[in-house]
Amino acid sequence: QVQLVESGGGLVQPGGSLRLSCSASGSIFRINAMGWYRQGPGKQRELVAAITSGGSTNYADSVKGRFTISRINAENTVYLQMNNLKPEDSADYYCNSVATSVRWGRVSDYWGQGTQVTVSS
Repeated sequence: QVQLVESGGGLVQPGGSLRLSCSASGSIFRINAMGWYRQGPGKQRELVAAITSGGSTNYADSVKGRFTISRINAENTVYLQMNNLKPEDSADYYCNSVATSVRWGRVSDYWGQGTQVTVSS
């Protein structure tokens, strides 16, 4: 089992920045990809950014040019640098990891508990 712990959320003014972090821990595993999703009030969960073990990235159109996802593979940690934040970015942000168990060879999808981001003046 893989446990994901997020941090870095908070209240920020429009145009401000936040840096989210997510660390994966647990039994021996190999992470195939990690990413960030968000879910605002009354909205469905959507992909914000994702990164594979090879460094390939994918961003939602709404955050391109403003958000940057990065990963330290050796530490199973992923970051989301969020710049020029807008009120519409307000949401609960969830870390996601697709990992393979070394022992059992199972590929599973894991989620963190979420960290809240509020963009408001």
